[in-house]
Amino acid sequence: MDLLKEIKARAEGLAGELSALRRDFHQHPELSHHEERTARVVAKYLESLGLAVQTGVAGHGVVGRLLGARPGKVVAWRADMDALPVQEKVASPWRSKVEGVMHACGHDFHLSIALGAARLLSELKEHLAGEYRFIFQPAEEGPPLGDTSGAQGMVQAGVLEAPPVTAICGLHVAPTLEVGQIRYCPEVVMAGSDHLILTVTGKSVHGATPHRGIDPILVSAELVIQIKATLTQEIDARSPVVLTFGKIEGGNRFNILADRVELEGSLRYLQESVREKVLTILRRHLAGLAKATGARIELATQSIYPILRNDPRLSERAVDILRQVLGAKRVKLHLPAMGSEDFAYFAQRVPAFYFFLGVRTPGSKGQALHSPEFNPDEAALPIGLQAAAALLVRLAGSD
Repeated sequence: MDLLKEIKARAEGLAGELSALRRDFHQHPELSHHEERTARVVAKYLESLGLAVQTGVAGHGVVGRLLGARPGKVVAWRADMDALPVQEKVASPWRSKVEGVMHACGHDFHLSIALGAARLLSELKEHLAGEYRFIFQPAEEGPPLGDTSGAQGMVQAGVLEAPPVTAICGLHVAPTLEVGQIRYCPEVVMAGSDHLILTVTGKSVHGATPHRGIDPILVSAELVIQIKATLTQEIDARSPVVLTFGKIEGGNRFNILADRVELEGSLRYLQESVREKVLTILRRHLAGLAKATGARIELATQSIYPILRNDPRLSERAVDILRQVLGAKRVKLHLPAMGSEDFAYFAQRVPAFYFFLGVRTPGSKGQALHSPEFNPDEAALPIGLQAAAALLVRLAGSD
């Protein structure tokens, strides 16, 4: 049997079921750490296929295991399950039924493709070698509960062990790409990210006499402008780095100088050395600004996700497989993204391949991820299924 041809034909035949699964998940989105219904639906579906199913992993995580008829490698596919606190504005029959919650990042697509792959491969298991492990991960959008949730929690729970996984793959929908287009990075895929918290403490006085106090709001304004300007001068422009502040809070009344201001920001980088240099620069300039203004400035950093790296050798093989099943014109190289993904924790432990699947309707502009108007084209679902099933089969050594 030509397994790639069989996968292609069967994936097209599952298009309707993939859409039905996706629409059900879309209508019933659940936030991080609350994926109870989603986990039940996933577990029931996997059990109906005859897979061995483990539930309650790192919260609401689910793991399904499918054994082929012959010995082979252990390969894994990861799909994230959680939705976002976004009020949907898409007027479709399957729009979210949960007020203020929406699958605005495509995890409903990820779920459906993974379940479709489990079904397709279960129907072919007499022709397969190895073990196929389907990892349904909660809490990708976070915030993580230490190392006990999300991808980190699932790794700690041992989902890559007993027996050990030899390769893990996953995908993310991309509304910037037309339906069915595949983009990949041979090594660095997505940025590492840190959460920065800056606390500026001044001296509160009446607004009519600012010379008697220390204004932390004015210091904060200088701080943001100075940091932005400094990074453009001290970081090589060929080394991507993004520093943004998304929250600033301080003060009690319009005519009283605040006593304290807190700023929260995000630092993203593609090289650890750049991260260390940025933090060194920040500390130096913050110390100088504090001395110049008399304010106390404290910097706290928390690593959110490490840099997501594909295994170069696995990437080369995976790209060859994708080109065989989808055609070379669809599969192209892509620059690393400055977004972050906790799939990076899986990639730290075992060889990994993570790629992007186009979901933009041809002729449309598409909608951004995390947008209330996000509306991916379901025509991409069987293409994503073909990619997932082909990668798993070939990497396990079935064909």
